[in-house]
Amino acid sequence: MSTYLGMDESFLRDIGGEQTAVEISQQPRVWREALANIEACRAELDAFLAPLLAKENLRVVLSGAGTSAFAGQVVAPHLARVTGRRFEAVSTTDVVASPAECFAEQVPTLVISIARSGRSPESVATVELADQLVDECYHLLLTCNPEGDLALASQSRSNMFCLLMPEGTNDRGFAMTSSYTSMMLSALCIFDREQGTAELVEKLSQVTEQLLEDKIGELKALAEQDFERLVFLGSASLKGLAQEASLKFLELTAGKVVSVFDSPLGFRHGPKSIVNDKTVIIEFMTNDSYTRQYDLDLLAELRRDDKAAHILAISDECDDDVRKGNAMTLGQTLETENVWLSFPFIALAQVFAFFKSVQLQITPDNPCPTGEVNRVVQGVIIHPYNKQ
Repeated sequence: MSTYLGMDESFLRDIGGEQTAVEISQQPRVWREALANIEACRAELDAFLAPLLAKENLRVVLSGAGTSAFAGQVVAPHLARVTGRRFEAVSTTDVVASPAECFAEQVPTLVISIARSGRSPESVATVELADQLVDECYHLLLTCNPEGDLALASQSRSNMFCLLMPEGTNDRGFAMTSSYTSMMLSALCIFDREQGTAELVEKLSQVTEQLLEDKIGELKALAEQDFERLVFLGSASLKGLAQEASLKFLELTAGKVVSVFDSPLGFRHGPKSIVNDKTVIIEFMTNDSYTRQYDLDLLAELRRDDKAAHILAISDECDDDVRKGNAMTLGQTLETENVWLSFPFIALAQVFAFFKSVQLQITPDNPCPTGEVNRVVQGVIIHPYNKQ
């Protein structure tokens, strides 16, 4: 019988967590498959993108809702820097609410839709609104569902290219896990071809596989502590990751643990008020030597204050300053840029959230059975928009 996150399938079925545990565990495999999918259609993908990337004033918008939006926030700053192009993260919820503010400029625009199901009302409406407002608009669809509205629409529209994620990434569990990381990895590997190589993806996969074996006990023990508040902190690309980690914890605990996020520098400006003896703080440590100074400053300050129930630094490198308190490292130093650290880092956060869900006797696969929150958002009315 197979085991996932240290538990066998029959036990996971009994607690309503089999789907989520499988989907967290499968991520290293699907990352390899996601890159293989890109390479298999690279010629076709390049034929679609090359004319667009030849436009010096091209605007690239990464768009999604919730977790999918946070994927864009993680990768956009990195892609803007390494390509020298204008990459922006704009959530579909912002587009639908204020279309004219999000697509005010008449410049060639590539909208990258990050969409697990490709069926959410905002995802579909964002594509339509972008076409309505921008004279020259193109769409790259990153989705896990070949039967979703977006994937089906791409079959008959020349301004669209649909890249499907590996089979099994259309997560059946409530929380986005393997869908999130596979779409984020695909966006990076499409545009950052120098770093998004098979060698790096293989290294990320191997490191994460080992973490999912070695850190299970430590994360389970932390989840079993009595705490009511959780703070995730991260700088630069890792701030977007902190936001996703915070949402994952909120979702899988059905809101019973209040989870928030911030940057280490921003946390002092009021949000630090949340810290008490029922608070756990997790800081994702950057690999950038300059930014890391600020991460270490706050980490030292939090440890001196000694007000939180537990403070954990998650880091690629484990220097003397990190070792002075609770720390979790990747085991094999990646020595890579922040955005790539997001993959093993978020896997650890997902496992932590899973174990807290179990400890609270919430079913991870369906933490909100009464339907206030749904796997594919419901209750959204898309109002007609008339371009002025």
